[in-house]
Amino acid sequence: MRRGRRCRFFKAFSANPRAPTASAKIDPAALAERHRRCLFLCYHSSSAFRVSEEVAFNSDDSTMYAQAIDGTRYAFADLKSLLAKASPLRSGDCLAGVAATNTTERVAAQMTLADLPLTAFLNEVIVPYEIDEITRLIVDTHDAEAFDPVRHMTVGEFRDWLLSDEATPDRLHALARGITPEMVAAVAKISRNQDLIVIAAKCEVVSRFRNTIGLHGRLSSRIQPNHPTDDPKGVLASTIDGLLLGCGDAVIGVNPASDSPERCYELLCLLDDLRNRLEVPTQSCVLTHVTTTLALINRSAPVDLVFQSIGGTEATNRSFGVDLALLREARAAALTLGRGTLGTNLMYFETGQGSALSAGAHHGCDQQTLEARAYAIARAFDPLLVNTVVGFIGPEYLFDGKQITRAGLEDHFCGKLLGLPMGCDVCYTNHAEADQDDMDTLLLLLAQAGINYVMGVPGADDVMLNYQSTSYHDVLAVRQLLGLAPAPEFADWLSTTGLMTEDGLIRPDALPPRFLPMLS
Repeated sequence: MRRGRRCRFFKAFSANPRAPTASAKIDPAALAERHRRCLFLCYHSSSAFRVSEEVAFNSDDSTMYAQAIDGTRYAFADLKSLLAKASPLRSGDCLAGVAATNTTERVAAQMTLADLPLTAFLNEVIVPYEIDEITRLIVDTHDAEAFDPVRHMTVGEFRDWLLSDEATPDRLHALARGITPEMVAAVAKISRNQDLIVIAAKCEVVSRFRNTIGLHGRLSSRIQPNHPTDDPKGVLASTIDGLLLGCGDAVIGVNPASDSPERCYELLCLLDDLRNRLEVPTQSCVLTHVTTTLALINRSAPVDLVFQSIGGTEATNRSFGVDLALLREARAAALTLGRGTLGTNLMYFETGQGSALSAGAHHGCDQQTLEARAYAIARAFDPLLVNTVVGFIGPEYLFDGKQITRAGLEDHFCGKLLGLPMGCDVCYTNHAEADQDDMDTLLLLLAQAGINYVMGVPGADDVMLNYQSTSYHDVLAVRQLLGLAPAPEFADWLSTTGLMTEDGLIRPDALPPRFLPMLS
């Protein structure tokens, strides 16, 4: 039997935690007064609020987790169910049938989760070890020594520690390999948006290929010059437009309209030629399937980065046509090219909440936890870039701007704590209950949270993939508003070409001469 203390914020909502039946009631006036006192202490106390009541639970796999609120007992059959019920409301979990039935049940699950020891996540898996290579990866690569400083904590205590001054960037960096995706997903579920931002902002995750991405005070961007027919002139025009507006230091990355190896080869050569002629310190990528990229490497194509979409279960990745062995093969092949000048971070992964459910491969788990599990894959490959395409999958999984915003902050928070160079495609589809104002809000929040990079799409409207993202001008506006700069090597290039002023603004007096041949 293990005991954990109840987290702050939640006590005011609970009746007797040991109440065995719904017959035990609490006086509503007394509950309201406890609520008022709790809020007062939370807002005005300089230290974390703790209460003396304790909740007992067993740590074996047969445990039913339970919590009582106002005389009603809420039970959760296993860790998978507890995590799902504790998730903030989103349409995908409702579609999967794993969401809490109402707000009170969700709060009960969050209270229970807050009291759960972190060690419980080492004793119970949410997808069986025997059938899932992602579970095996998480379990087999867990760094017990790195975990030791927080081993004694509950989820709620871990959240409070992460918010404290003790959680420095260096300590968070040392901790990253000791915490599991399910642990960070649990913390996210009991955190408010402000917590997600404050904690993530402490994490500095730096990656390098031809430049340095992720330093504090920097905001990089991907140029996404997609074209509905992969027309080289259209791709080139969009790319030049982005470079002239100070974007592209994360990557110049094209989603091909066709997975034709020949078309992908032509696009790779086009972008590589542009990069060399302009002497841009960045990297390029054609976001095709990893098997196509492998074939192109064998053809000696100018492959900088290996791209692949990934999900949080083996079955999800099987639906994408990949597994860990294939990703290892691709990374090893790309390393033989030796194209990076500053580093060897050359993998580029994209993820998104709801991908496992859409593939029928969620195993009854909630989508936010499975998204965090996808980051375990990325972490194993030391990537240059990880991108949560947060609103792209549609309103069936994230219904409106509020759900998209919450998911974007969760994904960035979880990825950064796990030690990943996180970016976000701040986006929505046209049939979602969201608009560009929602994206402006999320973009600003993520920039404050220290996001490594965001997307730059001409006019914020992807004419090939038919969804709404962020524009080159959005990147400039956020950099100027928050005093952020591009990657240092890229900033030097912008200055030497005459695109950027001494105070970091993109204000060219004229078209830089080196661009003239590209436009003739």
